[in-house]
Amino acid sequence: MTTLQAVAGEAGANLDTDRFLAMLDMMWRIRAFEELAVRSLDEKLVLGAIHPSIGQEACAAGICCNMERADLLLSTHRGHGHTLAKGADALAMMRELFGRDGGTCGGKGGSMHIADFDVGMLGANGVVAANITIAAGAAHALKLRGEKRVVVCIFGDGAINRGPFLEGLNWAKVFDLPVLFVCEDNNFSATTHTGAMTAGPGAAARAQSLGLPARSVDGNDILAVDAATRTALAALHAGEGPQFLHCKTYRMTGHTAVDPAGYRDQAEVESWRERDPIARLGEALRLAGVSAARLEEARTKAYAEMEEVYATARDTAWPDVAGAYRDVQDCGDPQVRAFS
Repeated sequence: MTTLQAVAGEAGANLDTDRFLAMLDMMWRIRAFEELAVRSLDEKLVLGAIHPSIGQEACAAGICCNMERADLLLSTHRGHGHTLAKGADALAMMRELFGRDGGTCGGKGGSMHIADFDVGMLGANGVVAANITIAAGAAHALKLRGEKRVVVCIFGDGAINRGPFLEGLNWAKVFDLPVLFVCEDNNFSATTHTGAMTAGPGAAARAQSLGLPARSVDGNDILAVDAATRTALAALHAGEGPQFLHCKTYRMTGHTAVDPAGYRDQAEVESWRERDPIARLGEALRLAGVSAARLEEARTKAYAEMEEVYATARDTAWPDVAGAYRDVQDCGDPQVRAFS
């Protein structure tokens, strides 16, 4: 029996249905956003890469919905879901993907570099594991300033085989920094099964070897992700130092939206499809007494919202050419004349 079935079946009315309905709404919003982002490639609205996280929505919602607005988040090249769940505006995000005016980064960053400082989202990152050391630096800054905020850093399983993983976790532990490291383990490092290139027992064991408390959960079970996240964040706020969360999940697409993923065993794909995190939460809520109409409403509202977002972003003007000179620094003199 899964955690979801246990809570829904045994606790029944004790399940906080309003709270988890909000998470279901967010998971559907993430999926709708990403499915439309994938569609944009066919319409040539995005000329770069899109890295979907379809199938991983429980990680984004279960973690980021527990964060305060002032808390800081760092993500990966597969970061649309994290950014939405942290509170970023979907229209501004879609405009960013399309390179349009009003994008979260002025249309300059695109899919892999979405950031929104207004909601504490310090940025997605196209360099695997680079966000880990950035997170340690951000957490150290919070500690030096005496602030009570925390940092959450989400990265993939491929990142644990890169140097910044050791550097960032070691630094965080040495200085007892308020950062939650989350390994969103979808089994693949780009097109290679991570197990074929990772020595030893994996992510959680490596974190524990550096002295970090590490919890491993089913990343497609949002109740498990939610509970583990709340425990870890409580420890951070209690001053117990950095924490580690290992979420086992699966991406239902290839590495990028145009990757046919022929390197994957289809039986494996289908077994994970049966563990779809949205369907599992929906079933748990149904067993807890939520009506079929309310569950369907979560889906239909999400797709209606994102269809409108898509159309509006597509019809948005391109940024003014003068904007190319903004946010650019040259030898300490970020002025237009520096480029004349």
